Amino acid sequence: MSHENPAAPHSTDTQAPSEAGAREFAGRRRIRVMLVDDQPLIRYGFGLILGGEEDMEVVGEASNGEEAVAAARDLRPDVVLMDVRMPVLDGIEATRQICAEMPGVQVVILTTFDLDEYAFEGIKAGASAFLLKDADPEELARAVRVVAEGDSVVAPRVTSRLLEEFVRGSAAGAAPADSACVSELTPREVEVLEAIASGCSNAEIASRLFVSEATVKTHVGRVLSKLGLRDRVHAVIFAYENGLVRPGGREG
Repeated sequence: MSHENPAAPHSTDTQAPSEAGAREFAGRRRIRVMLVDDQPLIRYGFGLILGGEEDMEVVGEASNGEEAVAAARDLRPDVVLMDVRMPVLDGIEATRQICAEMPGVQVVILTTFDLDEYAFEGIKAGASAFLLKDADPEELARAVRVVAEGDSVVAPRVTSRLLEEFVRGSAAGAAPADSACVSELTPREVEVLEAIASGCSNAEIASRLFVSEATVKTHVGRVLSKLGLRDRVHAVIFAYENGLVRPGGREG
């Protein structure tokens, strides 16, 4: 099993996760990242990119899904960069296990394959982001920061197809995720959920509802908490599956 920092074989990060995570940059806690890929050179490359970011530290790595789950338990990283096609246990199942057992760990699916099924299954498994490995270094670093803050990222060229897949599933009679949960939302929270599913940012929602962005952020947090959702992309999926939003962005 390989948990080591790619820049330091046999990891020099000997502190407990809570101690290591306490290291700060400019008064802020560094983002702890774990790399998962069966190709050492790819792990090394990602390690160079992210290890060079002043607000991040690469705390470990794994070469297959089984190692990834075990390493995540030991290291408790903030963000896991997860390959899809790997031996022993694939990245989708590893993502499912990590997200179910460790909800505080965010997973970014990274693959060379621009295939809808990977994005669809990865997001369903609990991943907060889906990016292609040809993404620019800046885009990769930005995605890590975004998901570390609890938001989500999906590569632009797969976003629309991903939503279309969920729409087709709903139209085909797929069972709603949990329609009963919708009744727990206040009318204002339903409005916020519909706006999120329509692709609105917090600023746009604030303008639409004539409230502050801070108020919108509070509403978004309550929506995610009440529905048991990880982030905004899963809120979008929930809204589509429950008919709150239909193709074209019109609320139901």
